[in-house]
Amino acid sequence: MSENTEHVRCLIIGSGPAGYTAAIYAARADLKPVIYQGMQPGGQLTITTEVDNFPGYPKGITGPEMMEEFKQQAERFGTQIRFGVVTSVDLSSRPFIVSADDGKTVKAESLIIATGASAKWLGIESEKKFMGMGVSGCATCDGFFYRGKEVAIVGGGDTAAEEATYLAKLCKKVFMIHRRGELRASKAMQHKVFSTPNIEMIWDSVPEEVLGDDSGVTGVRVRNIKSGQSHDFQVHGVFVAIGHKPNTELFTGQLELDEINYIKTIPGSTRTSVEGVFAAGDVQDHYYRQAVTAAGTGCMAAIEAERFLTN
Repeated sequence: MSENTEHVRCLIIGSGPAGYTAAIYAARADLKPVIYQGMQPGGQLTITTEVDNFPGYPKGITGPEMMEEFKQQAERFGTQIRFGVVTSVDLSSRPFIVSADDGKTVKAESLIIATGASAKWLGIESEKKFMGMGVSGCATCDGFFYRGKEVAIVGGGDTAAEEATYLAKLCKKVFMIHRRGELRASKAMQHKVFSTPNIEMIWDSVPEEVLGDDSGVTGVRVRNIKSGQSHDFQVHGVFVAIGHKPNTELFTGQLELDEINYIKTIPGSTRTSVEGVFAAGDVQDHYYRQAVTAAGTGCMAAIEAERFLTN
């Protein structure tokens, strides 16, 4: 075996709550796990400010701080954490062959995939500027901070409709901005939106600019596609709900994916269509998408990997 090739019992790809929790459990089971952190070390929580809904943090904690604590806990038990991106995988036989951009090739007896999903963003400069300062991709995570305030949500599918009705319970007013003249959401979700009095639809429109100052978001400039006219809405938060994209490109054609490219797992487990490969967190969950559920499936994946390796 060359100096750039190594053999590991458990390789974990991805370093959010799922990846780090898997590492904690795998390390304590003496599997000597290796993690490749990926493009966004710490995952989506690193672009979140306050996290108030994760058990064990009664005073809240910032997303980056929480992920640093997860990382330290994984390292404490002997996880080898590497800054780098996996560039290719071969799951056709065991050990699985994984290559990374650090030049190493890893032969892995078991593989835990925790590459997560990336929120789709609007792609405007001001959106990046106010990320974590009023711009959010998760109403369930951040809606609490806008209690009694006016907010905007962008999107027209089931997720946008669900998040709009959730925000409407907390916020004084929700402006729902959609580029079409009708929602793409299911009829049931549309009924919920239209029967919620403090949701105001802004049809045939797209956000042009997020407005704000040093304190954060103060409004959003919206352009009507048909008239070409722009209008400013005073809001404290802008929630983007135009979908998520699972980070599964590496596994296309090698693992069974669902119709929207999330990894399919056997119900009640993290087992995938390839024996010895497990998937945890948002890469296999497009429904809950919470840090605590991701951590739970990370735990499951490590326990299943341990049982797989010892049977």
